[in-house]
Amino acid sequence: MNKKLSIKIITLFPEFINNFADSFGILKKAILNNLLEIKPVNLRQFGIGERQAVDDRPYGGGVGMVLRPDILHKAIKKAKSKKSKVILLTPQGKKFNQQTAQRLSEANNLVFVCGRYEGFDERIRKFVDEEISIGDYVLMGGELPALVISEAVMRLRPGILGKIESTENESFSAGKLEYPQYTKPEVWKVGGKNLRVPKVLSTGHHKNIADFRSKKADKRTKKRRPDLFV
Repeated sequence: MNKKLSIKIITLFPEFINNFADSFGILKKAILNNLLEIKPVNLRQFGIGERQAVDDRPYGGGVGMVLRPDILHKAIKKAKSKKSKVILLTPQGKKFNQQTAQRLSEANNLVFVCGRYEGFDERIRKFVDEEISIGDYVLMGGELPALVISEAVMRLRPGILGKIESTENESFSAGKLEYPQYTKPEVWKVGGKNLRVPKVLSTGHHKNIADFRSKKADKRTKKRRPDLFV
């Protein structure tokens, strides 16, 4: 029997996490098949005073508000278990890729800490296992990155996709971009042109098809993402 993955997401917007995870795609499928438990942890419940404040002004001055480390620490302690991997979602983290997704897919308990406002008090970094960024840009918070990583990880877990080839042949899984894909019509007449499916794909010769796909994947990767060959 496939083991269930437990994901906790520390957030100021728990309804956003619930609405997405329960409604769409692979995460919904995994939840329905009892392969995934994904729960938001509302940071507000650890806030201070009537307003349940979770942030304050930065020392030294500056614009915006910074999430307090004591509040975040309480939420992390509540969310994690002994075997949890705690991940801080921040633009300053290591860039997420397919290899990281593969590594995280081997865990059974993940805790994502979502930021807001001007970020975290620096001291909270001492209480997480790693820091991850999904790209060189800034979002309003860590909720979307948490869901992006959750889906990328979940689709690599046993019991989610029908065949192992579904993940092995995708972009980045073999360290390069995926080969071009084709379907019907075999000849597509458009704009005065006849755009044809490469003949080798209709031959049924598995080795020739594999060689063709491998060469096309290499060519596409060298053109579009030469950094992957470094």
